[in-house]
Amino acid sequence: MDDMRLALLLNAVSPAIGGVLVRGEKGTAKSTAVRALAALLPPVDHVVGCRFACDPAAPDPGCPDGPHPDEPVADRRPARLVELPVGAAEDRVVGSLDLEKALGEGVRAFEPGLLAAAHRGVLYVDEVNLLHDHLVDLLLDAAAMGRSHVEREGVSVSHASRFLLVGTMNPEEGELRPQLLDRFGLTVEVGASRDPAVRVEVVRRRLAADADPAGFAARWADADAEVARRVAAARDRLDRVLLPDAALRQIAEVCAAFDVDGMRADIVTARTAMAHAAWQDRTVVTAEDVRVAARLALPHRRRRDPFDTPGLDEQRLDEALRRAGEDDPDTDPPSGPDDGGPDGGGPPDGPDGGGPTGPDGGGPTGPAGGGAGADGSAGQDSGGPGGAGQDAGSAGPGQDSGSAGPGQDGGTAGPGQDGRTGGAGADPAGTGRPGDPAAGRQPVAVPDRGLRARLLAAPGVGDGVPGRRSRARTGRGRTTGARTPLAGRAGALHLPATIRAAAPHQAARGRHGGPLRLRPGDLREAVREGREGNLVLFVVDASGSMGARQRMSAVKGAVLALLTDAYQRRDKVAVVAFRGTDAQTLLPATSSVLAASARLAELPTGGRTPLAEGLLAAAELLRLERLRDPRRRPLVLVLTDGRATAGHRPLDRAARAAAVLAATGAPCVVVDCESGPVRLNLARRLATHLAAQYHPLSSLTTPRDLALVAQAKRVETVR
Repeated sequence: MDDMRLALLLNAVSPAIGGVLVRGEKGTAKSTAVRALAALLPPVDHVVGCRFACDPAAPDPGCPDGPHPDEPVADRRPARLVELPVGAAEDRVVGSLDLEKALGEGVRAFEPGLLAAAHRGVLYVDEVNLLHDHLVDLLLDAAAMGRSHVEREGVSVSHASRFLLVGTMNPEEGELRPQLLDRFGLTVEVGASRDPAVRVEVVRRRLAADADPAGFAARWADADAEVARRVAAARDRLDRVLLPDAALRQIAEVCAAFDVDGMRADIVTARTAMAHAAWQDRTVVTAEDVRVAARLALPHRRRRDPFDTPGLDEQRLDEALRRAGEDDPDTDPPSGPDDGGPDGGGPPDGPDGGGPTGPDGGGPTGPAGGGAGADGSAGQDSGGPGGAGQDAGSAGPGQDSGSAGPGQDGGTAGPGQDGRTGGAGADPAGTGRPGDPAAGRQPVAVPDRGLRARLLAAPGVGDGVPGRRSRARTGRGRTTGARTPLAGRAGALHLPATIRAAAPHQAARGRHGGPLRLRPGDLREAVREGREGNLVLFVVDASGSMGARQRMSAVKGAVLALLTDAYQRRDKVAVVAFRGTDAQTLLPATSSVLAASARLAELPTGGRTPLAEGLLAAAELLRLERLRDPRRRPLVLVLTDGRATAGHRPLDRAARAAAVLAATGAPCVVVDCESGPVRLNLARRLATHLAAQYHPLSSLTTPRDLALVAQAKRVETVR
């Protein structure tokens, strides 16, 4: 957790960094650590009665609750932690206008949203990868600009919205688009330790906290207070930190070496390096500050498509820093044991220079900092979590004897930054599983960059989640009609329909000239048609007949092109494969096309063809998914040559199974994988049983250059 603690604390020192995205497996205390951060932030002075938490020393001149007097009444409160639910609507996030008052009374009444509540505090989004893309865009825009704008029906409201944005996600449930990843300042990956001593200490502390929450918090109060003091001191020091030209050259060299897009990486790395210098009680940025900043700011910016995995080659990072140092002889040397750098264990606040200690000489920061040894049992000699605040002669997990633990007190770089044993990817417990959560990933199948999948869509008009595949009634898109609001409150107002609904009642309401008299029942909201995301279910024939003539290679290429298309169109995907005597759900419905490509890469072929079992497995998966996500319409892609050879009377059983799948109402597409001069056309017969579209495998993808030519011809025809 060293990198996560450090990234959170650096953003607390300098919120201009742009927030933190924490990626990691389930059950690794991501949310617990983020919620503990708010208590470490300095208290907030605010104008009494201001719903937007204006600073009394410098009130926002554009505050909707303003203008404030020159000497407003002030109060002080703790920094807020505002949590954004995954299912929150747009008006709950940015705020909403009271349309009834605006239309009926001519009063511009604004109800602040979560962006206003989080001003000068922390905005936390759990499972940020499941949040709708347009909401993520809103959050990141507000975080970057420091203001939130609400534009609705000709009425405009703008207010200050500066906050520390923290998002957490489990990559197994889907990835963020690279464009959104780039907007987060820093990204870290976390994973559970494989060191038994660390795991024992985690369980011990959790049980102690459950048994006596107040007592447990009191034991760590002094350590938390020390970290809060350091955050406040580093904030005050930040304005005095100097970023020399030599450090700027190093930042530019590193960003260029990793071929990151745009200039945001350079700016974020510079801000992070300055925050790290302030946190380490320095006023000049050094090469080590640049190295730490690059490790946190660059890995996610190297990801350009859904099949790229975030990561950073530390050897290349060292080479880029060395190259920049050779170009500029005045570059500061990396910090070492005598100047408070990572090898020296940070500032000598605790015993033996090991950082601030917890109770009984344990770890550095308590629950928020993750220090070891609340009772001295695992943080002293056993190499428990944190590894800091120990006597100088004992080594934490993966450390050299006599050296301070990696990332102690949250103030130094994470594990492995000096390339020694115990760094990222090391196996401190000897389990054979790397300590780095990014290490040991499954191989993934990578699509042919020259192929582009044809658009396959569900027929009709749905009412699902916003996406880019099938037609649907959504909150965005062109207006096609009006309706009475479902919850008694209009979303996007349809003004002509509202006026038409109110017009027949004006005489009865006593109107003789003047403004239109409206009632809540007159309001109508716009019905808009856009695009939705679907559940794309791949039913893949992996039997022996598919291994002939390299059919499976062609099938995998087509599926990977379709996976890329599903990622771009905001779909969920699922994979069912059948071979031998039965079918297997390789991947339940997920937004992670990376997980789907990993399953596809390891898919074996061989055996008979249990086509009926594959179709029945697909029908069962659809039944379960309709219970979990009833609004998302499915689209079933069956990739097979149509043969059925397993079980008694396999073709008859396959026809009956096709009827079961067709009865679900899910639109199906049969992709015929048969090749060679002699063809049985069994896949076409299957398409008839399923009432499905039929496509030969060769027509499923198009070379990208030909697709661009066809698109240009369509544009020219429209002109």
